Amino acid sequence: MTSDYRSPLGKILLAADSRGLTGLWFEGQQHYGSTLPFTETAENNNAEAALAASAHWLDLYFSGSIPDFTPPVHLIGTPFQVKVWSLLPCIPYGESTTYGALALKLQSSARAVGTAVGRNPVSVILPCHRVLGSSGKLTGYAGGLERKSALLLLESRNRI
Repeated sequence: MTSDYRSPLGKILLAADSRGLTGLWFEGQQHYGSTLPFTETAENNNAEAALAASAHWLDLYFSGSIPDFTPPVHLIGTPFQVKVWSLLPCIPYGESTTYGALALKLQSSARAVGTAVGRNPVSVILPCHRVLGSSGKLTGYAGGLERKSALLLLESRNRI
């Protein structure tokens, strides 16, 4: 199932299946709709609930609140990608890390981690925008560097 969400940073496509949210993409971003071929299309109460919870999470987030829950997520990717994506929620709101720091945790290369982060199908909720280059420079955001900057600015303004 899919639904559209209107954010202050542009239209977002949400996708979910019976296990949870499978995708969250800004319109026109790289890898847009990458998990749609694997997402159930039949109506399903669990998918509807995941879409509603995700929209509510986004409402809170974009209003400047820090959501105190994570909607159910069903990550569809390679085992390595899922490992990388599972580290993203560990990056605290309003803070950042580097591709290299994540690579150290996984005993991998920063390039491999960067490639996986760039394919994160559930952006914003799995905060890949909080991952920076080694010098702290904004690099590589599938939704565009302007959006990455805007998301980091939103979080820095609302950090407790």
